Amino acid sequence: MKLRQGQTWQCGENFVRIVRLERLEVGYKIFKSLKGDAGRHQETTKKDFCRMLKGATLLTGNQDLVQE
Repeated sequence: MKLRQGQTWQCGENFVRIVRLERLEVGYKIFKSLKGDAGRHQETTKKDFCRMLKGATLLTGNQDLVQE
């Protein structure tokens, strides 16, 4: 799985957006709805974050369509 800053994932009823991506840590924000900005900021290790995203769906947008 290729993580990038700004990606949005759907995990069940919640949405998760990566706000800060480092080598070993991920800062992310959890939303109930994509329409609002109200959400909780959290940090975890990259390994735990990938475990959390297991079974989640990546939502494609303009940021995710940029080719390297």
